[in-house]
Amino acid sequence: MASIGKKIFAFLASYGFACFIFLMLFVLTLLGTFEQVEHGLFDVQKKYFESYFLVHHLFGVVPIPLPGVFLLGIMFSVNLICGGLIRIRKGKDQIGNLIAHGGILLLIAGGLVKSVFAISGQVTLAEDQSAEEFYSYYDWEIAVAEANQPPPYEEQIIPADQFIYLEDGDTATFESSVLPFSITVNDYMRNCEPTFAGPDAKDGVIDGFYLTEKEKDKEAGRNAAGVYLSIAATGTTESEDHILWGWADRPLAVEMGDKTWVVDLRKKLMPLPFTVRLNKFNHELHPGTRMDAAFSSDVTRLEDGIEQDYHIAMNEPLRHSGWTFYQESYIPADPRIGRPVMSSLAVSMNPADQFPLYACIVISIGLTLHFLLKLSKYLRKETKRRTA
Repeated sequence: MASIGKKIFAFLASYGFACFIFLMLFVLTLLGTFEQVEHGLFDVQKKYFESYFLVHHLFGVVPIPLPGVFLLGIMFSVNLICGGLIRIRKGKDQIGNLIAHGGILLLIAGGLVKSVFAISGQVTLAEDQSAEEFYSYYDWEIAVAEANQPPPYEEQIIPADQFIYLEDGDTATFESSVLPFSITVNDYMRNCEPTFAGPDAKDGVIDGFYLTEKEKDKEAGRNAAGVYLSIAATGTTESEDHILWGWADRPLAVEMGDKTWVVDLRKKLMPLPFTVRLNKFNHELHPGTRMDAAFSSDVTRLEDGIEQDYHIAMNEPLRHSGWTFYQESYIPADPRIGRPVMSSLAVSMNPADQFPLYACIVISIGLTLHFLLKLSKYLRKETKRRTA
């Protein structure tokens, strides 16, 4: 039994195992790069880089099971610990090597923390407008609330993972003691648009419209989700059918008794631990053209009664308590609908934001120390040889 354990450990610590991992990383990176042309970065990242296993269809036909990059990262960590920390010869000459391997493990740990705990999204503000929440780029949710209620607003949320996996014919019903009705979702489309029903349309027509499913956009954030749903008053079997579309101008209004409720399909809304206010949006054009030269935002962060001003520009983000705000884009003013110019800020919360920097410092220290020890050893040998 002990010999089997030694063989397993020897394999996990071997260069051959490391070479296999690197080869698979190369293959997955190559396949993911090619597939990104058709399916976009978001889907490829989920399939190849954030998975344990996947199936790649060679030439679109032959299914080939492969390990995902997430699993390969775990395997490489095991290989590094077994071979680079445990099995490696111990001694002062290997101190630099051990430190460098520890830095690589720190880099991998940062990737693991980011994939599990990091969140990102976007907040769009007009001047003098504030936000305490931001929207996800990709995730959707159904929010239900009583209309015209005084703040603080109370919403009932149906998370995306409870309805986005519904297949044709499947339904999911959601109830709450707060709501006087139930909601049954019977279809979900990742990217669609409402279409006016002509005289030949038969199925799925609601209030003269139906949802037309579209091909998924390569830029996942541009997909407009849609659902069919039925709403039934609590204790009854009669229901009304409705359509929710992600890019609709206004939410669905439902009359129940003497109250009005709004039901909205929207990008997932997430709270900020502080308030951000846009004071001024700065926009410059190249002389004599309508091409953007630079744009930036002057904002104020309000937290615990304390205000602090920041200037957010390209490569000049706002960083605070693990949160980062980047200047992403802007929405031009449209006087026809009374919309002012608006600044779009990318928002991210990554607990491992500084891990790559720390890892590079540790690796640099380890490699420098290893080089100096080797150089010192070489110089001592040369000195002895010349004086012999």
